[in-house]
Amino acid sequence: MASASSLLSEEQLLCSVCLDVFTDPITTPCGHNYCNTCITRHWDTEDVCKCPLCQHIFYKIPEFSVNKVLAEMADQFRKSKLLKTISDTDHEPAKPDEVCCDVCTETKFKALKSCLVCQASYCDTHLEPHLRVTTFKRHKLIDPVKNLEDMLCKKHDRPLELFCKTDRVCVCQFCTQSDHKLHQIVSLEEASEGKKAELGKTEIDVQQMIQERQLKIEKVKHTVKLSKKDADREIADSVQVFTALAICIERSQAELIDEIEVKQKAIDKQAEGLVKELQQEITVLRKTSADLKQLSHSEDHLHLLQNFTSINTPPPTKDWTNVNVHPSSYVGTARTAVSQLEKILSEEMEKLRDAELRRIQRYAVDVTLDPDTAQHKLTLSEDGKQVSHGNVKKNLPDNPERFSPCCNVLGEKGYSSGQFYYEVQVKGKTEWNIGVARESINRKGTIRLIPKHGFWTIGLTNGNEYEANAGPPALLAVRAKLQKVGVFVDYEEGLVSFYDVEAKLYPYFSPNINNDGKNSAPLIISPVNHRLA
Repeated sequence: MASASSLLSEEQLLCSVCLDVFTDPITTPCGHNYCNTCITRHWDTEDVCKCPLCQHIFYKIPEFSVNKVLAEMADQFRKSKLLKTISDTDHEPAKPDEVCCDVCTETKFKALKSCLVCQASYCDTHLEPHLRVTTFKRHKLIDPVKNLEDMLCKKHDRPLELFCKTDRVCVCQFCTQSDHKLHQIVSLEEASEGKKAELGKTEIDVQQMIQERQLKIEKVKHTVKLSKKDADREIADSVQVFTALAICIERSQAELIDEIEVKQKAIDKQAEGLVKELQQEITVLRKTSADLKQLSHSEDHLHLLQNFTSINTPPPTKDWTNVNVHPSSYVGTARTAVSQLEKILSEEMEKLRDAELRRIQRYAVDVTLDPDTAQHKLTLSEDGKQVSHGNVKKNLPDNPERFSPCCNVLGEKGYSSGQFYYEVQVKGKTEWNIGVARESINRKGTIRLIPKHGFWTIGLTNGNEYEANAGPPALLAVRAKLQKVGVFVDYEEGLVSFYDVEAKLYPYFSPNINNDGKNSAPLIISPVNHRLA
């Protein structure tokens, strides 16, 4: 006659909840089988008692008893599986890192199971009595372990086969009658299944943490790669610019030297001609002087009188009184050359600013105004991109985040790391302030827009004065009236930059009062139009 275990396949003896061979199997009213512990724990975690297989709903936990036939089949299956494991196991000596049989004398063979009751480990040969003898069948067999004494209760010297959920410790049967009496006691299997579920959740959390850190590693590597790319480009651009400047400076220096040398050569040529002419006259005059001296000492009175008129008259010469060599004036020559160089430098700086702006625009963020921070007289557009000042005070709650009475508003999202950039249209306004502010700034009463108080801003006052609000304000030199202003923040570098175009930092805006309609135009958060490289 076929054994009970051969009538069913392993799949038919598996609990669909724990996916292991049935332990104390029960049958639900809908006809499905589960481990008693598995189905009970499953329904404890659900709002409705529902069969995991057919989804049949029970409005209360049904009464059921252990399915003895299925329990016997599961037990027989375990034994047959263990015997098969023994038969399939190679009978070989235990390796140094393996648990060896405690009964083997000469050659210690590899242990197949450890017995908590006997406190010994057995190879396949010496395990046989535990599968055959009725007394030994009741012993608790586990996978082989080396330190079996750790599996015993230190107080009662009995196997730790129960778990106290109250004290969260493993206990023996005698412990339940003494120190742990009236405590919530469950089997090791039940406690282990619960812990396995916790381990599963922890494993999921750990895997999630691993994934997050792997993503962070990839992000860091990507950031380093981008930084390296930016650094290489910056080096290449700076080398190109400074090389061009060096060439320009050398050329300007050479042109300046050439100009000076040309002027000096002209003076040299002029002086050389004058000196030659003067030397010719000196030669003639010296000859005349010699003739005069000779004639004045002559004893031949007739000769003296005959030649007196011709010799006594000086030879014709040039009037040199107003003839001078005027040295060239080099005043302003170097300054003119430097001014020309400044013009070239300015052009190169403009190119660098354009390139810098193109790079910064990659950090553009979508800024939306936060209505909960807007002062009572400020009007925000529906899309949160425009803000202007009105004369009517709105009936709004005076929450701690709201500015009062200063007409300010913050961006909805704050930033505590990295870089970000946004642009604001200021066209048509006579007064405004924009920049960034700390989350912890004072929002009530009088506010000074200075870094000490958590503000980094620039603004326009009196219609034509641009200031950096540094306390005291510093006037800004602006070539033309600003139409659109870009704001860039590098949090790690502690840098806030404005472009013509330690806590969270929020985009900051103040349209200022409308001044009887003169300043009614709104501040408008503009989409960043990336310039072509």
